[in-house]
Amino acid sequence: MASIPHTVAPADDPSPLVRIRSLLPGLARAEQRVAQVVLDSPAAVAHRSITEVADSAGTSETTVTRFCKAIGVGGYPELRLALAAATAGPLAVRERELGGEIEPDDDLGTVARKIAFADARAIDETADQLDVGALADVVEAVLAARRVDVYGVGASGLVAMDFQHKLNRIGRVALTWHDPHAALTAAAVLRPGDVAVGVSHTGSTTDTVDFLAEAARRGATTVALTNYPRSAITEVAEHVITTAARETSFRTGAMASRIAASTVLDSIYVAVALRRPDASLTALAAGEDAVRSRRLLGRPDGRRKPLRSL
Repeated sequence: MASIPHTVAPADDPSPLVRIRSLLPGLARAEQRVAQVVLDSPAAVAHRSITEVADSAGTSETTVTRFCKAIGVGGYPELRLALAAATAGPLAVRERELGGEIEPDDDLGTVARKIAFADARAIDETADQLDVGALADVVEAVLAARRVDVYGVGASGLVAMDFQHKLNRIGRVALTWHDPHAALTAAAVLRPGDVAVGVSHTGSTTDTVDFLAEAARRGATTVALTNYPRSAITEVAEHVITTAARETSFRTGAMASRIAASTVLDSIYVAVALRRPDASLTALAAGEDAVRSRRLLGRPDGRRKPLRSL
C-alpha cells in the first residue's frame, strides 16, 4: 500500500480576516461589533488606534482587547500588524480593484470577474487554513471504513453526492441520503469503524447535525466539514475540518461555500485513491469501460454514432 506523508507543515498562518469570519457567530455581541468594524475596513483599522476602533464599534477598549484574544491574536498591536500584512497581499489588492460585492449596475463581464475571483479566493483561503493533520486522520478513517455515509442538505447535499460518487468510483462503499427519515435510519445501523461525514457550511443545519449525532451514538467515526469551527455540528463530530468561504450578494450559501467544501473533499478522495493506487485505477478503468457504450463519438462527416457500433 502506498503511503502519503502528512507531516508536511500546514500552509502559512491564515489571514486574520479568515479567522475572524469563521469565529464571528460564536463571539459575544460586543465583540461581534468589533469584528464587523474590522471586516468592513481592515486596511483602515490597520492604521487606527484602539480607541478609534472601540468608538466605531460602540464599545470599550477592553472589549477590543478581548476580541483580539478571542481570535487568537495577542493584542491590538499584533492585530494591526496582521491586518496590514493581510491587506497588502495580492488577493486583497485584487478585491479592492474589483470592488468586492456584485452591484446591480455591474456589467456581465464585471459579474463574471467577481464570481471567478470569489471562487478562486474561497479555494485559496480554504487551502491556507486547512489542518493537514486533521485531513490525514480522516483519510485513514475512510481507508479503514466498511462504509462511508455522507450527509448534506441543499447545496451541501450536492457536495455530499459528488463525494459519494467519487468514492464509489474507486471501489469504496459510500452512501448519501436525500430523505431525513432514510438518513436517520441509515445512521442508526452504522457501527464502530464506519465513517459518517456531515457537510454544513453554517454548521447549524438541524438535519445534518441530527444525522451525525445519531451516527456518533452508534459508534461511527464522525467528520464535520463546516465554515465555522464553533458551530453546533462540531459538537457531535470527532474530526472537524473547516473551509474559508464567504459569499457575495446573490450567492448566499450556495456557490463559494460549495466550491470550498468540494476542494476539501476532493483532497480526501485523491489521498484515499493514492494510498491504494492499483485498486483505485482498476476500479476507475472498470467504471470507464462500463459506460463506454453510453457515449457518442464524433465522425468527420459531422454525424455521431454510438461507440458500441464500432
